[in-house]
Amino acid sequence: MPADKLSLYLAHRAALVDYAAPIVGCRARAEDVVQEAWLRFDGREPDAQAIGHPVGYLYRIVRNLSLDLTRRLATERRQPDGDAVLAELPAETASPEREVAGIDELQLISEALAELPQRTRTAFEMHRLGGYTLQQVATALGVSVGLVHQLVHDALAHCSARLEQADG
Repeated sequence: MPADKLSLYLAHRAALVDYAAPIVGCRARAEDVVQEAWLRFDGREPDAQAIGHPVGYLYRIVRNLSLDLTRRLATERRQPDGDAVLAELPAETASPEREVAGIDELQLISEALAELPQRTRTAFEMHRLGGYTLQQVATALGVSVGLVHQLVHDALAHCSARLEQADG
């Protein structure tokens, strides 16, 4: 089977490079991508499930590697010295005072949410804490999306007002 893999790769190598070149922006990078694809394709563990369409599988590997390279290059262009900048950032640990203040704020927000009507609190918790869309919350509560938006807004305004009262 290894000879079959190699002959398959060699038969399609030029087409794979042609396929990758427009994605990565140059033939030299495309050559690197196709070489990496071959290493992954050849290094794949032989198992009971043979690949149904090995050429398609090889093209998929090339496509995925090409897109990964494109994303990585775009990130490096946006922040060429990103690793150095990250290394110089201070640790993201809060001081003990900030931790206590955060705990106090969470307690105030919890109390503020407990003061809300059940439907308002449920809409807020589902949307802001549970990650549900406004449409999903509206369906669950049997109300309109506009009403859910208003309920979430009311809950946010109430929590914000309570935090401001505590600061004042």
